[in-house]
Amino acid sequence: MFEPLMQGEEDITSWVKSSKVVDSITKLPGDASARKYYRVVCGEQTFIVMRMESFEQQGQSLPFLIMQQHLKQNGVKVPEIYDVDPKNGLILLEDLGDDTLLRCLQDVSNADVERHLYERVLSDLIDLQLNSSPRNPANAGADLEAFRLKFDQEKLFWEMTNTIEHFYEKHLKRQIRDADRKIMLDGFSEICGFLAGLPTVLAHRDFHSRNIMVVSPAVGHPSVTANRLVMIDFQDARLGPVTYDLASILKDSYYQLEEDQVSHLLDYYVARWEALTGERLSRAQFQYEFDMMSVQRNFKAIGSFASFLNRRGDATYLKYIGNTFENIRRTLLKYPKYSRLREALFHYYYF
Repeated sequence: MFEPLMQGEEDITSWVKSSKVVDSITKLPGDASARKYYRVVCGEQTFIVMRMESFEQQGQSLPFLIMQQHLKQNGVKVPEIYDVDPKNGLILLEDLGDDTLLRCLQDVSNADVERHLYERVLSDLIDLQLNSSPRNPANAGADLEAFRLKFDQEKLFWEMTNTIEHFYEKHLKRQIRDADRKIMLDGFSEICGFLAGLPTVLAHRDFHSRNIMVVSPAVGHPSVTANRLVMIDFQDARLGPVTYDLASILKDSYYQLEEDQVSHLLDYYVARWEALTGERLSRAQFQYEFDMMSVQRNFKAIGSFASFLNRRGDATYLKYIGNTFENIRRTLLKYPKYSRLREALFHYYYF
């Protein structure tokens, strides 16, 4: 559902018209951020304007612009950037259409089609991890803030305490007993410490089915005969375990994969990683790393969904909390050593 421009948005029209003949500009539905998006129609071409707060001081050093250039140079499919207006917080982007991976998944005819689509996504993810990370010699001289930031124990653990605060205490109004709080904090501290000790790659950081666009060949690339999968929302990238983005996409809050399908896709990821790197991965150990990362990522997501309501009154994402908690429940059931953590988390969720 598209919206007309509101009063105060006329500067968008004048900026685009300064270099293009504009037929129409309409506001698009937003995402979980404070950014706003507009579709610009110029004859047979269309573009997207992304609006944010002024980045005049950062200019071309804006993380979105830096990361777009870095990923593009390393062969990762990201939207093209055509123009920027730092003072007014405007960026003119390639129009990727409206079809996210999530939307396309609604139309898959069977599990094989679903799996093949995800295999393409995982292939692109591995390319990002191998080509865009510090481990690639071509990036040896890259001076990226993302290479200096890491999901260390402090960052991972803060995300857990953020969920306890925003979901249990502020949203559900739960009074957590000291003994149960200790169980939660001790369990998450152990999990986050384990994850922080794993080798790292560049992590997209928000790699899920709503941040992958499925672009038809006719849009912008007439010589391409197959749909393109294009990553968006990559500006917050930083170093993290290889399972960070993998857990985000296979244990997605927005789309539930069957456990057998997840297992098949993990096998595919491991086999492709080994083929491209020559490294050998222990499948059992990799499963454990993936499961622990899934617990962390899913619990973090619940905190984000609750904070959107608490901080800006946006209840849109609360409906995904049930699926996300089910991901955590099923994962923790596999590990008896975390039974007390699971019981504490779900006691305050259900009751």
